[in-house]
Amino acid sequence: MAMVILLCFLVCFMHFKPSVSHPDKIIQLPGQPHVGFQQFSGYVTVDDKKQKGLFYYFVEAETSPAFKPLVLWLNGGPGCSSLGVGAFSENGPFRPKGPVLIRNEHSWNKEANMLYLETPVGVGFSYSTDTSYVTVDDQMTARDNLVFLRRWFLKFPQYRNSSLFLTGESYAGHYIPQLAKLMVEFNKKEKLFNLKGIALGNPVLEYATDFNSRAEYFWSHGLVSDTTYMMFTSMCNYSRYVSEYYRDSLSPVCSKVMSQVSRETSRFVDKYDVTLDVCIPAILSQSKVFSPQQNAEKIDVCVEDEIVNYLNQKDVQKALHARLIGVNKWEVCSNILDYELLNIELPTISIVGTLVEEGILVLVYSGDQDSVIPLTGSRSLVHKLAKQLRLNTTVPYRVWFSGQQVGGWTQVYGNSLSFATVRGASHEAPFSQPERSLVLFKSFLEGKPLPELFST
Repeated sequence: MAMVILLCFLVCFMHFKPSVSHPDKIIQLPGQPHVGFQQFSGYVTVDDKKQKGLFYYFVEAETSPAFKPLVLWLNGGPGCSSLGVGAFSENGPFRPKGPVLIRNEHSWNKEANMLYLETPVGVGFSYSTDTSYVTVDDQMTARDNLVFLRRWFLKFPQYRNSSLFLTGESYAGHYIPQLAKLMVEFNKKEKLFNLKGIALGNPVLEYATDFNSRAEYFWSHGLVSDTTYMMFTSMCNYSRYVSEYYRDSLSPVCSKVMSQVSRETSRFVDKYDVTLDVCIPAILSQSKVFSPQQNAEKIDVCVEDEIVNYLNQKDVQKALHARLIGVNKWEVCSNILDYELLNIELPTISIVGTLVEEGILVLVYSGDQDSVIPLTGSRSLVHKLAKQLRLNTTVPYRVWFSGQQVGGWTQVYGNSLSFATVRGASHEAPFSQPERSLVLFKSFLEGKPLPELFST
């Protein structure tokens, strides 16, 4: 038995031998502290004819990468960078601080091999030399992401059999279910993806439900008056808001109500975290995020300036094997991407249901201080889905713990579907509550319920 274990270890070690000669290996990022894990970044061509290249950043697990799962992370927008937002401000190993990088003590690569993808083409360092296509949509994005993963495994064949999880937030509520669906369909023809689960943070799953829950959230948190709340709920219906907005037929009454909502909530309150103080110097240069109201709901965190400055350093781009094509500088969210915004009205919650039926773990989690995609909408969608699938509650709604503090609330349905909140967290939960988010992430990967009692 000892000999068998030794042989298995040697085979695994040889399979995961240090990739010193790998062309995408990062020797060291400028200002980076010493670490014991490997990093890689570069491009994967997803369309040879149109020369479409998607940029990725891959961080191996801090310890025993051969035995840890592979996790793909996608940010939303549509059009925001998984490198700049996910990796460098949320759950990656480093955060910029001036010209140097500081360690994130709650990095998700403590538990997994983390793969961050800038998608779709036109986001961050991702590019296409053929600009004949005009509009990018969900279908194109899912198809390109599938091709990316297939070809990425050619670069890193040692991870092909690793347990694979898809994670992300916001508009990734569209990206991830649609990608997972394609992966399931592909596996029926050729087994390639060892897909185990998906985790969606503050996701857009059904536009009407998600966005109509904003009014109650604003009102219950004291952001709008009783009068405005009643006008909001009676005169504006998000189920047709996007279509009407882009057909220039939005009700004049609703337009006035939305202006009143904007005035009362104030631009000096971060709608993505209603308890967070804003970064005053950044208010006039905030990130683009999806919203039919072009002047509302912006991300406002001071770390954004640090990220933009760092990733636009020439030595950083050289270390990352990155290049700027079709743009003059790297941006947190793309200003050249033309995305089919009406795609947001296409529900993806039904796709999530098919994934649950396939036995894939699904976690929907919500930072409870986010007013943009409030927890109330996500929770009701998960509950409704569980009812449709006839799943019994296996873990009743209860608190969960991170250390000695309540980390949030959770409920589990059947063996594959769960919902959780992250207490005190924003739209970007791993940024605002890194320790609690790491506990959530670890439990998800292990397929275990969130901790029921506090640990000492």
